[in-house]
Amino acid sequence: MSEEDRKREPDYVDKALRSFDHVLDVVHDRVLRPLLIAGRTIAFGFVLILMALVVVTALVIGLIRLFNVYLFAGREWLTYGVVGILSLVTGLIIWRRRRPVNLRK
Repeated sequence: MSEEDRKREPDYVDKALRSFDHVLDVVHDRVLRPLLIAGRTIAFGFVLILMALVVVTALVIGLIRLFNVYLFAGREWLTYGVVGILSLVTGLIIWRRRRPVNLRK
C-alpha cells in the first residue's frame, strides 16, 4: 500500500475511541452531573445546618451567662425562666408561620 492509500483508509480504532468518548460524555452529562450536584447540595445543606446549630447553641449559652452575670446575679432560676419564655415565644412564632401539607385523598 502506498502512503496515500493509508491516509484515506478509515482508522477503526480512532472511530471506536471517538464514539466511546462520546458515549462517556453523554453518560457524564445526563447521569453523573445531576448526581454530583445533588450530592453537593446535600453535603452543603448538612454543613449549613450544623453551623446554624453551633451558632444558636453559642448564642443561648452567651445569653444565659449574660443574664446570670449582669441582670440576675444570684437568681439563676430567673435567668432560666426568661430563656425558657424566649424559647417558647420563638417556637410559637415558628409554629405559626409553618405551611401545612395539603391533605391527600
